[in-house]
Amino acid sequence: MASGKVSVAAAVDPEQAQRKASRIRLSGFAWAALTVMIFSGWFVVTRLGVTRELRIWDIAALRFGIGGILLAPTVVRRGSRLSAAAWGEGLIFAVLWGVPFVLLVALGLKLTSAAQAASVAPTLMPVFAGVFGWGFLRERQGRSRWIGYAAIITGLVCLVGAGVAAHGKPNPFGIFALTAAAAMWAIYTLLFRRSGLTPIQSAALICLWSMALYLPVYLFLGLSRFSLASPGEIAMQGIYQGVLMSGVALITYNRAVSLLGSSAATAVIALLPAVASVLAIPVLGETPSLAEGVSIVIIVFGVLLASRPAPARIAAVPRASTHSQT
Repeated sequence: MASGKVSVAAAVDPEQAQRKASRIRLSGFAWAALTVMIFSGWFVVTRLGVTRELRIWDIAALRFGIGGILLAPTVVRRGSRLSAAAWGEGLIFAVLWGVPFVLLVALGLKLTSAAQAASVAPTLMPVFAGVFGWGFLRERQGRSRWIGYAAIITGLVCLVGAGVAAHGKPNPFGIFALTAAAAMWAIYTLLFRRSGLTPIQSAALICLWSMALYLPVYLFLGLSRFSLASPGEIAMQGIYQGVLMSGVALITYNRAVSLLGSSAATAVIALLPAVASVLAIPVLGETPSLAEGVSIVIIVFGVLLASRPAPARIAAVPRASTHSQT
């Protein structure tokens, strides 16, 4: 009698585990989708800023100055103080996804276009994350993910090639800056997944370290051009850079990585070219060609494959089920 109850419970457990995993995965995709929407707008808004009165330095100052002030209470108030090791992790994260990352992307946006920048950095990032995870962390990727990575790279090459035909040869320094930013983004994603920090703690530390290290240099060298920009432009950049990017997007992206894993979360981010290209049409007047549209479809196909669950997770359910029946 007892053994019958045990066998029934053991048979139900894998089903409950599967349902729970599906809910977690759906929630992770929702966080990732919100991140994609904010990031897509960021490429367009940043491109708009660096091609007018503001410069790369002003964008970084707004992003981390406002973000640091808003997020500081989450890590410095009484009862929430972090250890020295956590602050050390935050410094590493700030180097990877703080001021250096923003300056590289802003430079890429300055030298290319919103569509090209949104195609290179977010598209290469999941490929770097998958390769680094496989090479250094021994993470299994599976055939589907490797095919997905190959499709993403193929779509990117076609997209850049189509852009050359439609808009001229892209600046090689801009492409290099965006590629370097993608590699840094991927390393951050892999490290955050294995850190003990929460999404909001990581976001706060990135902003605080970036603010502490960058703003004194920015002010001392007199790099500000805020006096030349209109109040509306400063307000728009301040809200998007300081609130949405430094606060909301950092937290939603970290949450997606926590729920989906680094490979799947970063693959979803590769959808940015499609969304950013659409947003760039009414805002910047940058209309993608037919060939660029087809290339984006190839990238989306690669994302669908690369964001599938890792092989080990799929294989775990049948083994547990077989064991429960024996």
